[in-house]
Amino acid sequence: MWLLRLLTAAGLAVDAYVHFDLAHAYDPVGTAVSQGTLFRAQAAAAVFAAVLVLVSGRNRWAWAFAFLVAASALGAVLLYRYVDVGSLGPLPNMHEPEWYPQKTASAVAEAVATLGAAIGFVTAGRHRTPSGRP
Repeated sequence: MWLLRLLTAAGLAVDAYVHFDLAHAYDPVGTAVSQGTLFRAQAAAAVFAAVLVLVSGRNRWAWAFAFLVAASALGAVLLYRYVDVGSLGPLPNMHEPEWYPQKTASAVAEAVATLGAAIGFVTAGRHRTPSGRP
């Protein structure tokens, strides 16, 4: 389980790093809520999820949260890469049809974290002692 925890947390850490690193460049995108603000929120959620998985990786809720954070980030990057959704309420139009190294690294890390979190969620309940305690 430790290897899975580390792999998932590493994917979330790469995701957080890329989003924090790029946030300033996307601050001008949007009016009510900037894309930079959304990037910072994603990065903070990814950091929290990574710590949660490392600290309480036997808890299925930690894995579920990590899955939601990673899968939502992966879904967003793929959606906005291939579909021009436009603005959604206060959210800016984040359509960006190009791939570049940081975006690719983030997407791969999010995919790894999504898969790791899904496996962790499914297997977390199986690693218990005969007494029922983790």
